[in-house]
Amino acid sequence: MSSGPAGHVARSTPSSTVRPPLETNRVSGPARKRTFLHTADGVMIEAVYEPAAAAFPDTSRPAAGHLVFVMAHGFTGDVSRPHVRRIARALARHGAVVTFSFRGHGASGGRSTVGDREVLDLAAAVDWARGLGHARVVTIGFSMGGSVVLRHAALHREQEPAAVVSVSAPARWYYRGTAPMRRLHWLVTRPAGRVVGRYGFRTRIHHRDWDPVPLSPVEAVPRIAPTPLLVVHGDRDGYFPLDHPYMLAAAAGEHGELWIEPGMGHAEHATDEALLARIGDWAAGAAGI
Repeated sequence: MSSGPAGHVARSTPSSTVRPPLETNRVSGPARKRTFLHTADGVMIEAVYEPAAAAFPDTSRPAAGHLVFVMAHGFTGDVSRPHVRRIARALARHGAVVTFSFRGHGASGGRSTVGDREVLDLAAAVDWARGLGHARVVTIGFSMGGSVVLRHAALHREQEPAAVVSVSAPARWYYRGTAPMRRLHWLVTRPAGRVVGRYGFRTRIHHRDWDPVPLSPVEAVPRIAPTPLLVVHGDRDGYFPLDHPYMLAAAAGEHGELWIEPGMGHAEHATDEALLARIGDWAAGAAGI
């Protein structure tokens, strides 16, 4: 482990149509639940709850003692995507998991604001997790979702999570320094791009510009303290280079920890099982499990 600009830097080894509200166990698993949640601004979002896996060390404890991860996916993801389900299965070895589709994604209503009002979607999911009996909530987000968990922890202090994990997140808005981000800006800002988003990626994107511009991730981070924060980033991330995680770590100060992952690319697809296991262990420790 080597020291970074702030916190700790670990160089580890490589390792639509909306249906009405419902809750059902039709998805496989005796205690798995699927529902639609209403956000504070009236958008209906799809969500799935998965209990901790049978291998969880102490399933005799009451639900309130169990860790629950509330997972915020990346742009163009949703609860049914294989990469989202894979992450959920891995995290379920450490606690229960709530996944949800951001507005404009999958079967959720509304349109994507690409990280702005999505904090309200996460807030609804956290409320649901706590309503199911979980007192210790860890929010974990990937890429766009990584920026959302940071802003949620800063802006919704009444929902203060036990810990926050942000993977492959941007530090600042309007970044166009890589080819993938230039393509993403075309997708979001151009009418033809939004058509591609809707029909090619099942993502409905709002046509309006941000007004006002929301609090940026790096501006949000100092407001999270003293909640434990883990920032994870790959040194081969094709979207956001390493100045992004280093900026977040510097803003976090002593309450933040930074893992730079050798050989890792971007977000969920690049997060392997070994890394997810380490994240799960970190989260359990940070939450006092």
